[in-house]
Amino acid sequence: MKCLLQKNEKILSKLTDFRNFLYITWKHLKLPEPTPIQYSLANYLATGSSRIIISAYRGCGKSWITSAYVLWRLLLDPQINILVVSASKNRADDFSTFCLRLLQEMPILEHLYPKETQRQSKISFDVAPALASHQPSVKSLGINSQITGSRADILIADDVETSGNTQTQLMRDKLSESIKEFEAVIKPKTSRIVFLGTPQVEQSIYNKLQERGYKVQYWTARYPSEQQLKSYGSNLAPVINNTWTHDLIGKPTDETRFDDKDLLAREASYGRLGFNMQYMLDTTLNDLNKYPLKLSDLCVMTCNLNDAPEKVVWASSPELRHDDLPNVGLQGDSYYRPMQIQGEWLPYISKVMAIDPSGKGSNETSYVVTGLLNGNIYVLDAGGFSAGYTEHVLNKLTQIAKKHKVNKILIEDNFGQGMFEVLLKPYLIKNYKCTTELIRQTTNKHRRILDTLEPLISQHRIIVDAEVIKRDYELTNSLYSPEHALRYQLFYQISRLQKGANTLSQDDRIDALQMACAYWLQHLVKDQNLAYEQRKDERMTAELDKYW
Repeated sequence: MKCLLQKNEKILSKLTDFRNFLYITWKHLKLPEPTPIQYSLANYLATGSSRIIISAYRGCGKSWITSAYVLWRLLLDPQINILVVSASKNRADDFSTFCLRLLQEMPILEHLYPKETQRQSKISFDVAPALASHQPSVKSLGINSQITGSRADILIADDVETSGNTQTQLMRDKLSESIKEFEAVIKPKTSRIVFLGTPQVEQSIYNKLQERGYKVQYWTARYPSEQQLKSYGSNLAPVINNTWTHDLIGKPTDETRFDDKDLLAREASYGRLGFNMQYMLDTTLNDLNKYPLKLSDLCVMTCNLNDAPEKVVWASSPELRHDDLPNVGLQGDSYYRPMQIQGEWLPYISKVMAIDPSGKGSNETSYVVTGLLNGNIYVLDAGGFSAGYTEHVLNKLTQIAKKHKVNKILIEDNFGQGMFEVLLKPYLIKNYKCTTELIRQTTNKHRRILDTLEPLISQHRIIVDAEVIKRDYELTNSLYSPEHALRYQLFYQISRLQKGANTLSQDDRIDALQMACAYWLQHLVKDQNLAYEQRKDERMTAELDKYW
């Protein structure tokens, strides 16, 4: 017995370094030995300050490593209480369930497995040596759960920021308020709060936490550029910072997990902006010219299907801001209603519907309906379908064209050599007779979109129906999962389009908008102010003619 105790004491003395315990855990799980990046992350997790943020690229294994950290802390001190908070209750429960199972399966942890009289569920459990307490040894909660009343020595915030709960400024503010409750939960003096996460938006909550005194460390998927190196500063993980050279820029930092080929495929899928956030952890927007299209330059109002005002006066005063609309723009970007609407409401000169048929993979069949009056383009409807060329999609597009009484349907023919037009025509003949026109696009897509939309939006000549913004947000969220819905939304695509190729992973809806706007370019020489004054003169002349 004495020999056994001595042996256990010897083992425990080696386990005062968390990296040794991590090695044993990985071996038990039959995983390859932790990589240098994972060992570096584990060391910071174990030795960092009382308020830390571990910002690591997706797939790094930070949640698994932190699960092992929780068990290691309980092994060293069974009397502590640990609270795990995640964006969803299920995600937090998975964390605690994994920990409970390892207690049962790993020989070195068997003595910690809960007794029959103790809590032992996936929601909360005790370890065997723990004294009676209101608080379990490990407890899991969702970020929107009732956190008040809980107490913990260590609080683990595991991916509390997701693409689903940070889409709008209102959502980001709500998340920020929920996180403030953490300080009231932890015990005084020796307690810790650990955030694990990957930034999902440019206005990431992890950036704000640094202003509150949290220390952050970054583990990027690739060696950063010189400019990125400056933005990370001393917060870049030493394992990356100390090995960085000019020759390594853009090379994988952990090739055993993600090689260059894998990272290139992910960059193509996420788009440059998404990849920079998810894998390079770069949320800086130090060059505003990278995002030339601003939602604040759009004019948002309630539009009519048949007519529009002669003159719409744009402004961006705070009292004109549309706070009731879901805003997926960048920090400080908002929608604004017109300062004035002048003149009579006149029928649109014409209305067109632009359709961008879906190609391969995750592309949509997208559409935009626009009307023109006095040099202003009115966006009356927009959306997309993931079902390709099905009967439902073709019939639905026909019904939308009929509802808006469009004069012409523009169809991009780059994919299928006009096949979509052939498939759509029988539905038009049967339900709504309308002319169609094939549009052939030849130049670089994103450059073409910017060349068309940038001058129109900056001059406030695109006016959007408020209902279009609501439907774009609500219907897209009902069609796609939260982590993908944002990329399909038209107004997200408008605000995130950059100069250069492949800046958006999804661009079907903004491509349809460009097609419709490009069609109207020849009519935009007419200025709304001149048209308004001409009509005033005509009405005055007509009135005077009555007396002559």
